[in-house]
Amino acid sequence: MQIRTPLDLGLVIREQRRRLGLNQTDLASLVGVGRQWIVAIEHGKARAELGLVLRTLTALDLTLIVDGDTAKRKKSGVAPIDIDAIIDAAKGRFP
Repeated sequence: MQIRTPLDLGLVIREQRRRLGLNQTDLASLVGVGRQWIVAIEHGKARAELGLVLRTLTALDLTLIVDGDTAKRKKSGVAPIDIDAIIDAAKGRFP
């Protein structure tokens, strides 16, 4: 999945939190932040501290991978992920 905006990342965090059956307070406790910080990151807080974001991803068992080799992906024949469909599904807007 490609994350292009802070909101994209926030939606991934919220989706995984829900998938794991955690509420915002539970996740905040795991990360060591207040519930309002979780609310803000899930809503796309653009100025979130990177260390806290990484701790949040770790608490949710998510891995951040940075890959700049788009030419290699094009040659592999792997179908692109429709991030708009994923975001719409996370927001409850199904086709």
